[in-house]
Amino acid sequence: MPRSVNHVASREKRKKILKLTRGYYGSRRNVWTVAKNTWEKGLTYAYRDRKDKKHNFRALWIQRINAAARLEDLSYSKLMGLIHKAGIEINRKVLADLAVNNPAAFKAIVDKVKNA
Repeated sequence: MPRSVNHVASREKRKKILKLTRGYYGSRRNVWTVAKNTWEKGLTYAYRDRKDKKHNFRALWIQRINAAARLEDLSYSKLMGLIHKAGIEINRKVLADLAVNNPAAFKAIVDKVKNA
């Protein structure tokens, strides 16, 4: 009895991954084993970078707050210490947004914590 292999399903699986690797360079897009390995590696990068994105945004917010605080003659760490001491519950994302888009509101917060 001849061997029975489901070529339809295996070809469909390969075509699906080769479709996902469109746009890659050279053999990474059309050689099955290379494309599969590249695609799998891309998934691990995507997972890692979804976690790393949070770290990068926090660093950006801190830089923006520090830059705005320096204009008010404070360092980032002193400003955050004063904010916590004054009991103001505001996160870095909102504080950075105020520093960039609404400097008057940021200045009001700084003045409040300086006088407290």
